[in-house]
Amino acid sequence: MRFALAGGQRVEAYAGGRGMCRRCNGEVIAKCGTHRVAHWAHRGMRDCDETDWHRAWKNNFPAECQEFIQHDGQSGEKHIADVRTPHGLVIEFQHSHLDPLERAARERFYGNMVWVVDGTRLQRDYPRFNKGEDSLRPTNNQGYFLLTFPEECFPAMWLDSSVPVIFDFRGADDSQPPDAFRDALWCLLPGRAEGSAVVVGMSREEFVKVAPSRPQLLAVQQIVTGFAQRIRELRVADASEARRFVGMPGGRGPRRRYPRF
Repeated sequence: MRFALAGGQRVEAYAGGRGMCRRCNGEVIAKCGTHRVAHWAHRGMRDCDETDWHRAWKNNFPAECQEFIQHDGQSGEKHIADVRTPHGLVIEFQHSHLDPLERAARERFYGNMVWVVDGTRLQRDYPRFNKGEDSLRPTNNQGYFLLTFPEECFPAMWLDSSVPVIFDFRGADDSQPPDAFRDALWCLLPGRAEGSAVVVGMSREEFVKVAPSRPQLLAVQQIVTGFAQRIRELRVADASEARRFVGMPGGRGPRRRYPRF
């Protein structure tokens, strides 16, 4: 974690520092080596501790937006959002396994949020997504795709999320050669458009730039409803018009183009 309580203040890790975890109130010590970003950690590994991937993602956003504390008005439970933007959008970065009940509880509490998931945690996740690439059907909306069987591309635990889930299949590994398909972020929107999932491809740079600038990253309901309406219209259109909208599978060129936020 980037911040802990020391002397009653929210402080960053400093050499020789000791403090208290703002999540569990346990003792934490400063880690200030030369090869990793300075951070606080428990003496023994706990759920509060973070990976390098997690810390790197958080550090794309201003310090005042990180580790933002909110309290449940009914239960009094404390929630610490990884990032909360000035417009109130919460971004949670998830590397480790997350219990589905905990995932749903966070989504209910925060409401306006998105997940960013480390797609490299399990070895099979990216090969599965890469194998299903041809199932992503391009649309006339740049960067937007329809997917009939999302379970063939994405981990099962995220399929019924009520908020957008963004998959980072590059992870923290910078040793691999550039690959536009893998380097992009792939966002699975909640809900379905006439049975098809809506997937959005976006660049990391655009996500980091846009997320803090608006109340919502994407107008999810409007997007999904709009695609559903267009699919219904296409069912009564002739085959040539349908092909013009949906596009034909094959080739990665169009899938490297991102939406214009």
